[in-house]
Amino acid sequence: MGGTLALIAGRIYASFRPLRVVRGLVVHRGRVLYSGSSEEAVAIAKRLGGDVLELPDSTVVPGLVDAHTHLESLGLALNSVDLRGTRSIEELKTALREWSAGRPGWVFGRGWDQEKFREGRFPTRWDVDEAVGDRPVILVRVCGHMALLNTAAAEELRVEELAKERLVRNESGEFTGLVVEEGVEAVMRQFWSRVDEEALERYLLDAARHAVQYGVTTLGLAGASLRTVSSLAGLSLSGRLPTKVMVYLGLEAFRELSRLGQRAPMLFGRRVGIVGVKLFVDGSLGARTAYLSEPYDDAPETRGLKLLGRREIAEVASRAERLGFQVAVHAIGDAALDEVIEGLRGFRGRARVEHLSVVRDDQLVKLGELGAVGVVQPHFILTDWWVLRRVGARRARWVYRFGDLGRHIPIALSTDSPVEPIDPWENLYAALTRGLNEGIELAEHTRDQRLSVADALHYYTSGSAYALGLEDRIGRLEPGYDADLVVLDRDPLELDAEEIRKTRVVEVYVDGERVYP
Repeated sequence: MGGTLALIAGRIYASFRPLRVVRGLVVHRGRVLYSGSSEEAVAIAKRLGGDVLELPDSTVVPGLVDAHTHLESLGLALNSVDLRGTRSIEELKTALREWSAGRPGWVFGRGWDQEKFREGRFPTRWDVDEAVGDRPVILVRVCGHMALLNTAAAEELRVEELAKERLVRNESGEFTGLVVEEGVEAVMRQFWSRVDEEALERYLLDAARHAVQYGVTTLGLAGASLRTVSSLAGLSLSGRLPTKVMVYLGLEAFRELSRLGQRAPMLFGRRVGIVGVKLFVDGSLGARTAYLSEPYDDAPETRGLKLLGRREIAEVASRAERLGFQVAVHAIGDAALDEVIEGLRGFRGRARVEHLSVVRDDQLVKLGELGAVGVVQPHFILTDWWVLRRVGARRARWVYRFGDLGRHIPIALSTDSPVEPIDPWENLYAALTRGLNEGIELAEHTRDQRLSVADALHYYTSGSAYALGLEDRIGRLEPGYDADLVVLDRDPLELDAEEIRKTRVVEVYVDGERVYP
């Protein structure tokens, strides 16, 4: 779409809230110049010497915005062994043997979930040693808050010194190969230090290209290092990056940058910017490290882990506010959310709360008073099919309450990819059905929290744009907005949930440039 072009389609959704449907769109120099009637769009294009593209059987929507992803980890996962479908430890070992055959060096995998395993237990380093014992192996659990190392990796990384109290030991006091929370972070930091610049750049590009084929044109990158930002900046400035990426630095990177007095937003061309800092207050429900106000139903000896308290949150938020950075805080358990609400009290910047998996009634009101933005992941419902084991029926209505959250605060949809698939159409399916079609127990307790198609698409466009601080630039196809748009083979507002997940993306444009196919 170089220069000026009028796009005429069967239906063009300029926005989903308010719902505004047009037939014509004029793109000029990478931005929307006009959206309205097809006749006027053609007339404007002709006056400016532009072209006309007619797509009478297609639907056009604003580019989808995934507000919370881990782009480098997604790229790594795309180039690693996928363990999502494994149903037993024996299957996991078979997958490792097959994938590692003929591939030298470290073995990395992601996606295992002990809840699916026929053996009914966590895998151990000895299990992995039986499959691959001659070189280091790291296998990250589906949630990203627990990882399994084989003996070679544990020795290479000196993990008993590196992770210390975040190691999981058996009854005999032996390290099982499992690490949690900060232990995972320390292990992955060491792993990434062994990845060269060329590989990192390849992972980032692979991830961006993977996302854009589903119609995702902007990504929020949560918890990035300065090294990752440097690679993204180079890709953006050289014109090779097909998507926009807005970065939330990890705490260590933010402290380093803030010591230099750098202010946000820091922009690198039109497609990459540093906008905030990401904090972790707790872990995940899957690893039982999410911080709950009451004990886990299936592990009454624990309430999970508090990784960061309200004072530390307030200290970082104060520094972020002075420098113009947003604050994005991971809180899955309701006790973690208590820390966030108190820690961010008085913060005058844009505060994002990530996940909000367990939210009490009183916290809904407090979130509204805080002016927070909730960044949620509907596909968690399908992955966490076992969640009632963790919280019990009494707390079920507090879990993934998207409908209630949307009535109290602005919300954005995301995938946390590679924790969940980047595919937004699968994510929308989860938001619309909440696992009812799969017979997931939680669905029977929370069917009133299902989203409508229009609301879900609003949260996936304007809602996510607001979370990223880009509400005046992306998320709509209105004059002045970036020409980020997706051509679909069907109209999602006329489909049921099962049909929505079959939606096919025909073309994708970012800043008026076709980036897919």
